[in-house]
Amino acid sequence: MSLPIYRFIAVFACIVLTICTSTLEARADGRDRLEGFLEVTGFDVALGSIADAAGEAPEMLGLPDNAFGADWTRLSEEVFDREVMLDRALDILDATLEDDLLEHASQFYGGALGRRLVQAENRAHRADDRTIRIEGQEIVDRLREENPARLAYYERMNHAIDPEGIAVRALQEVQIRFLMAAAASGVVQLRLDEEGLRAMMAENEEALREQMAASALRSAAYTYRDFSDDEILTYTEALEHPDMQTVYELMNAVHYEIMTNRFEVLAHRMGELHPGQDL
Repeated sequence: MSLPIYRFIAVFACIVLTICTSTLEARADGRDRLEGFLEVTGFDVALGSIADAAGEAPEMLGLPDNAFGADWTRLSEEVFDREVMLDRALDILDATLEDDLLEHASQFYGGALGRRLVQAENRAHRADDRTIRIEGQEIVDRLREENPARLAYYERMNHAIDPEGIAVRALQEVQIRFLMAAAASGVVQLRLDEEGLRAMMAENEEALREQMAASALRSAAYTYRDFSDDEILTYTEALEHPDMQTVYELMNAVHYEIMTNRFEVLAHRMGELHPGQDL
C-alpha cells in the first residue's frame, strides 16, 4: 500500500538529510585526516614559513626594507595568514592526494625516526636564515674533509625531494608573477615586459640553480646535524621510494601554488602603501 503524500515527503526528507549528513561527515573525516597528514609530515609548518619570504618582497622590487613603512607588518600578516594558506592546501590535497599515498607518507613520518626528523625540520623552519647559512656551511666544509659520504646522502636527499628540479622554475615563476602584479597595481614601472623578464631569468637560471643547490645542502647539513649516518641513509632511501616521490611532487606543487598566489595578492595590496617606482 502506498504511503500518504505527507508521509512520503517526510520519509524522503529523512533520507536526503541522512545522505547529506553522511556526506558532510565523510568530508569532515577526510579533512581531519588531511590535517593530521599535514601535521605528522610537518608540511603545515613548512607552509606557515612561506610568510617569512614576505620580508624579501621589497628587495625583489629593488626597494629598501623600510620602503612601505609601519603598515608593512600588518599587510604581510594579513596576506600570509596561516589559516588561509592551510585551507588552500587542504582544498588542493583533498582533490588530489590519494589515500594510499597519504598512508605511505604518514606511516613513515609517524614512526620514531620520522617524528624526530619532523621535529628537526620544524625547528629549522623557525631558525634564523643567517644561522643556517653560516653554521650549515661550516658543517658542509667539515664533512667534505671528514665524511664526504654523508654529503652524498644529503645530495641524494635533496634530489629525491625535487627530482624534476621544479624549485628553480617555480621560484622564477613566483618572481615574474609578483613583478607583473606589482606593475599592474602601480607599485613599480617595469622596463621589461613579461617576455623580457622571462628571457632575463632564463639567462640566469643556471646560476640560480647552483645557488639553490648550495643553499639546500647547507640547510640539510644544519637541519640533520644530530642524526647518525645510518639514520640519514634510511631517510634518503625513504624519500627515494616511488610513493614518497609522488607525495613530494604534489606537496611541492601545492607549496609553490600557494606562494605564487600569496605574492600576487601581496603585490596588489602593496599599491595601497607606496607610490610607484621604476624598476
